[in-house]
Amino acid sequence: MPDEPQPGPDDDFQEMLRKLLSGEGQIDPSQLAGAAGLPNDPAFVANLMSQLQRAAQSGGDGIDFSVTAERATAIARDGGHPVDPATSQASDQAFQVAALWLDEVTTVAELTATPSLYTREQWAKATAPVWTQIAEPVASSIANALTEAIDQRAPEELKAMLGDVSKAMRGVGGALFAIQLGQVVGQLSKEVVSGGDVGVPLLDEQVAALLPQNVAEFAEGLDVPEDEVRIWLAVRELAHARLFRSARWLRLHIISSITDYAKGIHIPFDRVEELAADIDPTDQEQLRDALASGALIPPRTSEQDAALARLETMLALVEGWVDTVTAAATARLPRADAIAEMVRRRRAAGGPAESAFATLVGLELRPRRLREAAAMWQRVTDELGAEGRDALWSHFDAVPTSEDIDAPDALVLRLKNPGFSAEDDEFDKALQDLLDDSTGSRPHEDEQGRVADDGGSDDGGSDDDAEADGGEGPKA
Repeated sequence: MPDEPQPGPDDDFQEMLRKLLSGEGQIDPSQLAGAAGLPNDPAFVANLMSQLQRAAQSGGDGIDFSVTAERATAIARDGGHPVDPATSQASDQAFQVAALWLDEVTTVAELTATPSLYTREQWAKATAPVWTQIAEPVASSIANALTEAIDQRAPEELKAMLGDVSKAMRGVGGALFAIQLGQVVGQLSKEVVSGGDVGVPLLDEQVAALLPQNVAEFAEGLDVPEDEVRIWLAVRELAHARLFRSARWLRLHIISSITDYAKGIHIPFDRVEELAADIDPTDQEQLRDALASGALIPPRTSEQDAALARLETMLALVEGWVDTVTAAATARLPRADAIAEMVRRRRAAGGPAESAFATLVGLELRPRRLREAAAMWQRVTDELGAEGRDALWSHFDAVPTSEDIDAPDALVLRLKNPGFSAEDDEFDKALQDLLDDSTGSRPHEDEQGRVADDGGSDDGGSDDDAEADGGEGPKA
């Protein structure tokens, strides 16, 4: 009698999916946790199973991102501790000094709200809504791709067993993404030192905040007194928050630019098929790497490249302004340059935001033109002062462009001469070239101001030549 066919990997996956969506049986927590890159905690996995089953039943009602905040705060809570009274007092004093120093170097008004001191858990909870807003378009695209995969590849008997499998799979895909997002935000809570550390405005425009626990850990890696590090970071955080409060349009513009970029990401079904073909479903490390690398995100389109360039320019302008103002305000600190250089290196190495955005939406937010933008702001400051510099944030049309970063001298010239334009500059240059030859002498002009043709002669010259020489041309 022939051997009975053995179940293959596809059959195992279908059976696991059936059990997962129908609530039947048990799935090995270690396998599920390993595949998702999550901790092998039976209590957590049991809660995860409940959330996925709930998502499967309500998959058509949108993605439930409440699990993002839950997961993020749980990770942040692990190893975090409250702010002790002594640290609280030192941080409050740092903010007071920072506010006084900033008043001397910028005309941007101070905040009306008192700066905050966040624990890691508080930061995770406060920033989760913006993270979900940014990532939601990609989560929807992934959920749609998984839905299409099930619709096109799942056997009919499996569909019949699960009912509306498309709706269920969309809910499960969205929930898995939301949990993964919470994992990333929770890890970030252990790295960031302030509310504006990631460059993107994650907090309300009125809020400036330090994370004292992370500030202390950051200072440990520097040969600088912690109080100097605390004041320097307080100055930078207040400058960042003041800018976003003053330029009310800026926060919405940046977040909208990111979400619009993310909405342009559409994960085709063949990306899911390619990933499935390249991964051994029994290799947990390979599965985890695929989930963490953003392997489903397709290459950028030309439109996305252009949108990314615009976004990078705006982020570089923000960070460059903040760096310029911070350098001026912290000139009294003995080791200010050492702190600034360490922050620049930390940012150049990727920073806390880069891995998160690259994983979630296929978008790296490293401000690669930061140094050039800071140099441009310093040039404007030297020529126009703090008031003239800060006035450029009054509305979107006044903000310098990528071309201005490349040519700060032309920007300064235009700002000093409001009626002056690039066309005027080109005309002036052309006129000067016309009037001055290579030796610096002016060409000969007649009484009517006409210029003689150097290459012409009396013999065989044109009518114009004859007239220019004072003669008469032939008559009709």
